[in-house]
Amino acid sequence: MPDFTLYGSRGSTNTDRVRLTLAEGGFTDYELVLLNLQKGEQKTEANIKRHPWGKVPVITFPGGFTLYESRAICKYLAKTYSFPLLPPDSDIEATALFDQAQCVETLYFADPAGKLAFEKFVKNFMGLPADEAVVKGALKSIEVYFDVAERLLQDREYMAGNEFTLVDIYYIPLIQRLFACGYGDLILSRKAVSAWWDRCVNKPAIQKMLAADREAAAAARK
Repeated sequence: MPDFTLYGSRGSTNTDRVRLTLAEGGFTDYELVLLNLQKGEQKTEANIKRHPWGKVPVITFPGGFTLYESRAICKYLAKTYSFPLLPPDSDIEATALFDQAQCVETLYFADPAGKLAFEKFVKNFMGLPADEAVVKGALKSIEVYFDVAERLLQDREYMAGNEFTLVDIYYIPLIQRLFACGYGDLILSRKAVSAWWDRCVNKPAIQKMLAADREAAAAARK
């Protein structure tokens, strides 16, 4: 019997954040249940009982414990299964820097990157025109963010210090989406940011999962 069930969706950056954490932690003893967001399966009564806002991802355990919100899930899984993706609790300063980096990712990157991805990726998939005013504002915010990140990454290898952590994983799905939308130059044009990205995305477990997803997507299009 699997340890827990992960409810998510293919193409969901939030779901992929959890899947990447599990991949990097080398954990496979779970069941993945895919919901079709286009058909509104996330809004069913059953899923709203799991996630009161009717979204994904959610994890449920046989004993009844349920958790939603991708970053909370990732942190819980890392602690529960001792993935080497968090600073030790005994290192108060490293933990504070991790929390700081997590706030930075959520507030200064994920918010505008999520808006850009919705306008240029999700709406395109739905056959709807992008709101170019939203796109312009999001791009400006992302450029400002990466300008700051370029300076910060001059003297550290990863976002929370010199160790690869959950915070770095949090970036991967939305940056992948930026590349898919044609905005990869936001990363590649900045030397330190580009080097950080290479260190993150080329980790073997992450490469393996991303390659498998590309193959699955290609097969689905045939």
